[in-house]
Amino acid sequence: MRSREGETCIMTFTISDESISRTVQNLLSKGFIDRDVDTAVLLYDFDFLKSRIEELRKAFPANAVHAIAVKANPLSVILEFMKTLGSGFEVASLPELELVRSLGVPASRIVFDSPAKTIPELRLAIEYGCHVNIDSFQELERVDGILSHTVKRPTGTFGIRINPQVGTGSIEATSVAGEYSKFGIPLLQYEDEITQAYLNRPWLTGVHLHIGSQGCPMDMLLRGCGAVYDYVTRLNEKLDKSGCGSRINIFDIGGGLPVSYYRDRESDTLTSYAKNLSANYPALFSNEYSTITEFGRHVSANAGWVLSRVEYVKVSPHIRTAIIHVGADMFLRKSYRPDDWHHDVSVLDKEGRLKSGPLQGYNLAGPLCFAGDFVAKNMSLPDIEQGDYVVIRDAGAYTLSMWSRYNSRQMPLVLGYYKEGSQVKIVRHREKVADVVSFWGPNGPT
Repeated sequence: MRSREGETCIMTFTISDESISRTVQNLLSKGFIDRDVDTAVLLYDFDFLKSRIEELRKAFPANAVHAIAVKANPLSVILEFMKTLGSGFEVASLPELELVRSLGVPASRIVFDSPAKTIPELRLAIEYGCHVNIDSFQELERVDGILSHTVKRPTGTFGIRINPQVGTGSIEATSVAGEYSKFGIPLLQYEDEITQAYLNRPWLTGVHLHIGSQGCPMDMLLRGCGAVYDYVTRLNEKLDKSGCGSRINIFDIGGGLPVSYYRDRESDTLTSYAKNLSANYPALFSNEYSTITEFGRHVSANAGWVLSRVEYVKVSPHIRTAIIHVGADMFLRKSYRPDDWHHDVSVLDKEGRLKSGPLQGYNLAGPLCFAGDFVAKNMSLPDIEQGDYVVIRDAGAYTLSMWSRYNSRQMPLVLGYYKEGSQVKIVRHREKVADVVSFWGPNGPT
């Protein structure tokens, strides 16, 4: 791991190849990885994950709710671990909501986002007492209707998702704050209507924004926060003058701070982002607001990596192709949008020792019946032999959560570990063939 000089705490940036190699050797020797059965394994460094969450908590005010995005990594053992470190959770579906509730997460630390909330889903979230971010004027009318028939005063809170319209980042598909977005209410076109919505509803005390995920640099995130921050300042002045007795006091900044997927490139840290927010928008770090964050990728991505056995190596005149056991099933975005996404790769021998030596050009092809099923193309790597292991780095977020059922392959074993495998926890057992067969049956998974 690396640290940055001048920071108040250690910022873990990446897991070294040497550490990964030692971890694999430990797990093989202790039998946690079955050489024959476990053709692919997803692994999480719990020490690394803990350091990211501790950095997040130290960077923001003590009263901030850090609602980790479940969509990035919904594994219950990981969520439970995050909960013990003080995390809340951002959910975007009814199953995600029930997942975190099953772990005993209090409603006050659950944020419910989605552009397609149904009336029953809204009713449940309000009944539970979650914080609900309302995505549209039509959804606002639905909440009005639910509250008009509620006998008890809701214990949860409400905000409106506002699109600050500050542009798109380098990855269009993950940018959500352009002039047009499927999410939120556009600020430039509807400021007066948004203001009236707050004036008419004293129970509406929050705002929410989110710029995008990966590809949106810090300055864009800051501009988005600034646009909504300035609007809320104007809005609170109007609320004070109206005498309605309410103010905006919950500010949800979303997530989206990029991580580095390249071992030789550092990214902005949560600490530096918080310092910039505090310098530009100081009220977010005062008692004036309760701040909510919704980071997912920045917490989990660099903490996880995939180990896949090499099944075959095909040799052609211009390139060698290593056939491995993960591809577009787990690395969906990489396979379909290769120019937007990258994962560094290392090669280990059968015993988990790091391989070196002269580099050759390799394609890393997945196991699916799809011509675009590649994790990497034309990558310079040491000699790869049948039975070696390929390590695909920075795979802790938006990988298994986006698992594809194409070709009905089994979900891999997932392990969490401390101190390079000195302590190991089974996060999820390898899926059995019978589980997959049951999935496609009339009653679904058993």
